[in-house]
Amino acid sequence: MQLDLISALILAFAGFVAGGINTIAGGGSNLTLPALMMLGLPADIANGTNRVAILMQSLVGVAGYDKYDTLDRPAIIPILIPTIIGGIVGALTASVIPNLFLKPILLGTILTMSVIILIRPDVIAPPEGTPTRSPNEHLSAWWGLFAAGVYGGFIQAGVGFILLAALAGGLRYDLIRANALKMACTLAFTMVVVAIFIASDQVWWVPGIILAAGSMAGAHLAVKIAIRTSQQSIKWFLFVMTLFAVVGGLFL
Repeated sequence: MQLDLISALILAFAGFVAGGINTIAGGGSNLTLPALMMLGLPADIANGTNRVAILMQSLVGVAGYDKYDTLDRPAIIPILIPTIIGGIVGALTASVIPNLFLKPILLGTILTMSVIILIRPDVIAPPEGTPTRSPNEHLSAWWGLFAAGVYGGFIQAGVGFILLAALAGGLRYDLIRANALKMACTLAFTMVVVAIFIASDQVWWVPGIILAAGSMAGAHLAVKIAIRTSQQSIKWFLFVMTLFAVVGGLFL
């Protein structure tokens, strides 16, 4: 792979846009994975290299949401346990087999979210004051977080939607706090996932670092936008991104 200035700028810009999208909704990897592959990375290397950017944008996103007091710190550990376990399972699977089997599940989940947002918006965007739940007390939410971890470990594209479905739909967090916890979940299992991909020699560092720099800038800006945006606006942004994610997912 030869990286010239134009290629580096394309990667940085793709990272910037994807970092912003992932911080508020999900599906940013539908942009970064094709960008990496168009520049010559094989699919498995692009999948591993992309995780460097995901790791860094998640770190920036968590720090940003926490700065504005929208991160529910006491809930982090109970939520992280199933996602990390799932992430390990997914990453180990991704290192040995192609990403063929989970794709229909992802697209089906995203389409279901789109329909729910239109028909029953209160399910994915709970009204203000709705009591939150603990995954330790609601097994369906625990398994939803585990499934999100498996998919996130397997292939990153679209995992944010599955996490939001579990956090907002299952645990009843509003979309701003759900996004904050989503970033914490993504950060945690991506740390494990990156280690596995590095051990499997599936990370190319130069494009990964360029992509990460753009992603961090996008995440930083997106947090500032998110905390000043109404849940209603975030809900419709999420809906639009689910449609784009389905289209993008068909070509990955």
